[in-house]
This record gives sequence, structure tokens and C-alpha cells, in this order.
Amino acid sequence: MKRGGFTLIELLVVMVALTVLLAGLAVPIAAQVQMRRQDETRRLLEEARDAILGFAAANGRLPCPATDDSNGAESFSASGSAANGECASFHGGYLPGATLGMAPLDAQGFVRDPWLTPRSRLRYAVFGAGIAINGVANPLTRTNGMQAATLPGLGNAAHFLFICSSGTGATASGCGPAANQLTRRAAFIVFSVGANGTMDPAPGSDEARNLDGDAVFVHHEASMAAGREFDDQLLWVPIHLVVSRLMSAGRLP
Repeated sequence: MKRGGFTLIELLVVMVALTVLLAGLAVPIAAQVQMRRQDETRRLLEEARDAILGFAAANGRLPCPATDDSNGAESFSASGSAANGECASFHGGYLPGATLGMAPLDAQGFVRDPWLTPRSRLRYAVFGAGIAINGVANPLTRTNGMQAATLPGLGNAAHFLFICSSGTGATASGCGPAANQLTRRAAFIVFSVGANGTMDPAPGSDEARNLDGDAVFVHHEASMAAGREFDDQLLWVPIHLVVSRLMSAGRLP
């Protein structure tokens, strides 16, 4: 009678087959995890947008960004306050999750994206930095500043924050080639630096452009090209949407 069971060769064949099968499943599972985190980040950014617009409706202004040592609260300059809208950092700060009452927050009061990297705090930039509209400096971050700047003044302003489709040719004052400009009317931006937040962006790259502290930001499809990695997720709100929300709240005529 033949003996039952597997031989060593048969066991080896089975193990090889299982290894190949599991390796084939690993990539789709990793892709699913990445897609889920991207979706969660998008949801967080939308929650942040709604919280900021709610703050504006209640306070007649947009909040200042938080800074490293502000524990998630909006941060004014040494001489700044809601009365003059002078933020400590208009373009290089973080979402003020503690001020906005968002949850959950980390131990320092910041909202973190699902990637949980060393740079996973959600970032936030708002138009201002001393720029005046209709004679009103920092009109978006000072109490009733938009009301003082008037609707025609806001509508006729030369620009707000810039969003570019490429950082090539962009400078601190704009996107450069007109074809690169997605908008120059963004009142504020919230964004995540994505999964690759464990490493410094390549100097001069599009990701570096989003962290250089000026009023120009870059948004385009993700890329894994060496030296040109880009997986930032941005959400911006145009000035007319902010105005519409404040009008609905009775903050603007």
C-alpha cells in the first residue's frame, strides 16, 4: 500500500506557491491602505475647511495659523491681535485645531493626518502678511476686516493666495507662466504633506514650494519620480465662498 502524506518536495512546492500567492496579494493590500488613508485625509481637510468657515461666520474673520509652540491655538505676532489681524505666520503655519474645536488632537493640540509621519500635522495658510485691500491691512484675519475692505474692494483685489499646477517658473509673487496658474483667488488653504513626510523635500521641488512660507502653492497629481516626488493633498477655498458664508451669517452686507 502507498504511504499517505506529503513528501518534502511536495511541501516545498506548496510553500513556494503560497509565497507567490501572498506576494501577489501584498501589493493590492498596500494600495488599498494607501487609498484609504488618502480618503481619510481628504475627509479631514473637508472638516477643517468647514470648521474654518464656521469660525469666520462666528467671528467675522478667518483664524491665524498655529505655530510650533502655540499648542494648536491660532498664533498672532508679538504686536498682533484679532483687532489688527497680524498673524505670527500667514503662510507657513498649521491648522489651529484647538482654536477651531476639532477632534481628535494630538498631545500638542494639532490635527494630524492618517499617515502619522514626523510632519503629519495638517497645515494651513491664509491671505494677509500685511497686504492691504482698500486701505485695510490683513483684511481676512482682523475682526470685521472684510466688512471694512468692502465687497467691491475684495472683488477687485489683484490677488489672494496663488495655486499653481507646477512650481517651474513660480516665484514668491506668482505662478510664472499663465498656464501654470490654477487660481490667484484662494482665501485660505489646508493641506497634508502626505505619506512621504518622513523625508525633506528635494530643494526647489513642488513639495518644497508648499513649505517655503510664501503665498504661492503647488497642486497636481501624485508623482514618484526620483527628485520630483509629490503626494501633497491640498484643499483651498476661494474668496467668493468666504464672502458668501459671511453674508449668510449677516457679517457682510
